[in-house]
Amino acid sequence: MTTSQGQRQTHRREAARLPGTISPLSLTERARRVVPGGVHSGRRNLEPPFCVRRAYGAYLEDVDGVTYIDYQGGAGTAILGHAHPAVAKRVQAAALENVLSGVGTTVAEVNLAERIAAHVPSVEQTLFCCTGSEATFNAIRLARAVTGREKLIKFQGCYHGFHDYVLRNCQSQPERIGTRDPHSAGMLAAAVDSTLVCRYNDLADVRATVEANDATIAAIIVEPIAHNGPGIVPQPGFLEGLRAICDQHGALLIFDEIITGFRHHVGGYQAICGVMPDLTTLGKAIANGFPFAALGGRTEHMERFSTVRGGDVAWAGTYNANGIGVAAALATLDLLADGSVHAHISALGDLMRDGLVELTRDLSVPTSVCGYGSLFSLIFTEGPILNYEDAARNDVDLFVRYRRALIDRGVFEFPDTDGTRSHISAAHTSVDIERTLAIAEGALAAALRRRSRA
Repeated sequence: MTTSQGQRQTHRREAARLPGTISPLSLTERARRVVPGGVHSGRRNLEPPFCVRRAYGAYLEDVDGVTYIDYQGGAGTAILGHAHPAVAKRVQAAALENVLSGVGTTVAEVNLAERIAAHVPSVEQTLFCCTGSEATFNAIRLARAVTGREKLIKFQGCYHGFHDYVLRNCQSQPERIGTRDPHSAGMLAAAVDSTLVCRYNDLADVRATVEANDATIAAIIVEPIAHNGPGIVPQPGFLEGLRAICDQHGALLIFDEIITGFRHHVGGYQAICGVMPDLTTLGKAIANGFPFAALGGRTEHMERFSTVRGGDVAWAGTYNANGIGVAAALATLDLLADGSVHAHISALGDLMRDGLVELTRDLSVPTSVCGYGSLFSLIFTEGPILNYEDAARNDVDLFVRYRRALIDRGVFEFPDTDGTRSHISAAHTSVDIERTLAIAEGALAAALRRRSRA
């Protein structure tokens, strides 16, 4: 969409605004005076501005009073749907009882740690924090302490948080793939250079990298499904191969299950694939949108943390194991435990992906439908999509036009340039999926028309 098209769309929405509602333009202008860019995360700044009034169930309502079927889902956190009553009720009770004592141990946090150990196959002990970036940062620090080594292997296109250890070669531009590609000014050069980048689903590349840096690799960190890439499934033997390489060379295997953990199975993706990592990071769906995350692993490793007397790896955080997050996580895991939610959302995911394949079958442009379980993404390039390099061939202009056309028609999928995954929640129904597919057909046609006229 050009700037003039965005302005026209904004003016139309302003003209149709309900009496008494807030203007997106005026709210954005107010925000930008007191908040850099007007948003609190770098990926949220959309053009034209998008201002949310409320999120409930499977829907978003903007400040104009327009309702959208929502597939952003709080970046995948809202696995049960926005504002789930059972979670809200448990959180309300916790808020009246113990938000943060800041000392000792609570019954609730012990219950949650026991629950995670019972569900996630590789986890014997768990520590809680508030964000996925904290969890991966601490996992890497622990791996370096355990091995006495410094270097880390990650994979092109995988995102593991915003800290210096891993914020490189995530959503790289095509010309930057395979190069030294830090994603922020101010990153420590030594941290950037201690992280090596391999190609996802390419064991030969991993072996060559490990052998070239023998006895210096502390850990391999991987999204077991590369959902930031935009939903790339591991090929048979890939995760097993990573486990074998780590065992052979004395490195730790870290599964970053911030997205996959609890989204696909209450035991994480490791319960599906049968590969056991040494350390596991968990977040997003763990607490249905409340800020909560965890790091788990074997006792021999976890007891290196300073939460144990004499532990030599620092672990701290005022808000760790806060009562609100613990309550939200307990309520969420209660509802995920029997597998019915996963069966429901995975069936809807199959319905969505199959429908997208069908409606794009006769298009004049190449398409691929990516995803797994309850996640999906339609990108505009030929498959198969085995790694980020394949996904980076996406026709970004058409992708953004398509997603903006969806938003114009009442379906919210994030209109960025990275082929970002979309999320189905337990609040979605087959009617929502069928309606979305009907809208998607019109949005695709509109996006193709607009591009042909551009």
